[in-house]
Amino acid sequence: MIRLIQSGLMYGNLFHVASPALVDRYNRALKHLTGQTTTLTDFYIDISGFSPEVGNDLNDPLYLNHNGVNRQFILLSTEQRNCPLLDAKFSTSLPILQRFIAENEAALFALTARDAVAGELINSIYDLKDPKRLFDIRAITVEADTTMGTVRNAADLAAKVDTFLTQEDAWFDDVLIGEMITLAGQTGDVTRNPVQLKPLKVEQGNFWTAHFGGLYVFQSVDHPATIAVGDKPDDLPTKYTFDLTERNRIAKFLEFNDLVEPVVKARGIDGAAILRQKMDFILVAAVTAAGVDLAGTTRRDMRMLARRHSDLLPEAFHGLAALVNWAENGGSWPRISSDHPAYFYTLRAADTPDHALVNMLLSELSPLDVRQLFICHKQAFYAAYATWPERQKEYVARYLEAEYKADKAGAREALFGHDAPLTEPQPKPRDLIERVGPWGAVRR
Repeated sequence: MIRLIQSGLMYGNLFHVASPALVDRYNRALKHLTGQTTTLTDFYIDISGFSPEVGNDLNDPLYLNHNGVNRQFILLSTEQRNCPLLDAKFSTSLPILQRFIAENEAALFALTARDAVAGELINSIYDLKDPKRLFDIRAITVEADTTMGTVRNAADLAAKVDTFLTQEDAWFDDVLIGEMITLAGQTGDVTRNPVQLKPLKVEQGNFWTAHFGGLYVFQSVDHPATIAVGDKPDDLPTKYTFDLTERNRIAKFLEFNDLVEPVVKARGIDGAAILRQKMDFILVAAVTAAGVDLAGTTRRDMRMLARRHSDLLPEAFHGLAALVNWAENGGSWPRISSDHPAYFYTLRAADTPDHALVNMLLSELSPLDVRQLFICHKQAFYAAYATWPERQKEYVARYLEAEYKADKAGAREALFGHDAPLTEPQPKPRDLIERVGPWGAVRR
């Protein structure tokens, strides 16, 4: 993994904790949450305040996420909003933290100027010994305060101020006035500068979890189902449970719930170009496994490699090639049904609130598309990367550093156009949109 770390593709974009003041605040928050402190004076943290270096120092990689539920967090700066979430156990944790910071940015900016903010993503369970317990998580509530209790003290002071202003003879209550003076010394004037964090409670609808080998839980759709990356758990509350080998059933589930759309018919993107890039990644996997050296290869060289090593290319490559020919040249449409190896490579998430979760699932169903795997499911990408031959590791790391990392926003918009505002695209030829196409096979 050293190659990924050096190129900023792993543990990248973290917040650097190096000054004595920040380290001291971090340790106060760490002590507050876990009863421990770190001896490190220089380390990096993610959006939740988790640091792999601190985890190694404490010999506890889950020091802020014990049992993988109710994740705790430490905020030293609102800049953490732009950091990733490392070793996430739930797909909902990152967007919840991002939303909490965004909705409380002004207050957090003021609070973190003097102290660390420590908090927790609280749900209704404390362990996950049984997969059925996942369905007891109805909502996630965010609770947070500084290590000195500034938010709590400000609320107490505000209540005492109200009492002082409304209660008769409060002017003569020396105890009340003394308490107000003490709290004001800690919080400042809350009547002019309110110190509060907006409460945040998020319903737990559809989500992915790393627990039990990886599960995609779709419980807030018209046709609920759970999709297991590993072995299927028994007796789950959803009517249907699939594993990744049940491609036809997963395809029908995605279609019935209108969760996906064909890449070549998506508005605002060059679908054929995206499919060609997927073909390149499939080619790379095939030829590097056979020992071919890809050093210094260009796009033209990739086409030459495809011709020279066509016998090594899997059916997914040939299916995508036929689809590109159909889209660009009006060739005969290929019959790519849901059991075809290329099928899930031809899809992307539709424009729904769950598009990120669906793209995450699609990346596991089309794992040779390493760009989508890296963008949508980094944990799966890192696990796959560790198994690749060195030539494939080198090519993929070089590509991601040169092509994706240089323009992340542009790459994401090219792949998932509805994730960002789009200008109105030029209309495609009517016959291309209305032709039956290869997806008719799954609608039988």
